[in-house]
Amino acid sequence: MPETRVPRRRRFLVCEPRHFAVQYAINPWMRLDVPVDVSLAQAQWHELTRVYRAHGHSVDTVEPVPGLPDMVFAANAAVVVDGRVFGSLFHAPERRPESLPYDTWFKSAGFDVYRPEAVCEGEGDFVPAGRWILAGTGFRTTREAHREAQEFLGAPVIGLTLVDPYFYHLDTALFVLDDEGEGNIAYYPDAFSPGSREVLARLYPDALIATREDAMSFGLNSVSDGHHVFISPGATALAEQLADRGYVPVPVDLSEFHKAGGGIKCCTQEIR
Repeated sequence: MPETRVPRRRRFLVCEPRHFAVQYAINPWMRLDVPVDVSLAQAQWHELTRVYRAHGHSVDTVEPVPGLPDMVFAANAAVVVDGRVFGSLFHAPERRPESLPYDTWFKSAGFDVYRPEAVCEGEGDFVPAGRWILAGTGFRTTREAHREAQEFLGAPVIGLTLVDPYFYHLDTALFVLDDEGEGNIAYYPDAFSPGSREVLARLYPDALIATREDAMSFGLNSVSDGHHVFISPGATALAEQLADRGYVPVPVDLSEFHKAGGGIKCCTQEIR
């Protein structure tokens, strides 16, 4: 029998894709010759926020800034743990101006914001997982940022090395199913170095293992509230695994954002 899962109400921060476009290529998903349908992106994003609210979650918004087409990917702007905001310093020069409007939002909401010295990209590479924080490196966030985050956030940071450029952020290769205690995760092993795969196997012996097909469908760029999992409709095998474990998959199509290498989680910053 599947386990009984209990959802936990979440607070999310998002940014409307008013200026979303692919104007440069900084990951393998981005192609300048493939146009973005901004109207479709807007409709998909509004559906995501509607679904979040329909499931009892609160949604705050940051005002988008012209000239920052990737600002819609709110997860990259910071990681928030126990009200502490560890900000961002983007790897790509094109994205570095995104940090300021997010910092301004957090400060206006009463948060103190730490500005890192090392390159880091928020929840793109920092995934709070109960007692510790899983942290990616290899393409964007540096190990120096892992050390900074541990000092500021006061939580153990477990470094994981990404090796496949299609999974350039940790949140494209792994997501947390529930974060009580040590919790559990779903991930795609081949996105990681051999040593990192061994670490994950030791920490999470009961993890859900995704296929490459599910991972390439952005199935691991999902958001879980402990019961409902907001997931790409293309990740069918992973959705079946989730249902077998007692989770409720909630398909939300953000396919237009895949053109920039993003999905549900990329568009969603969680305020803890």
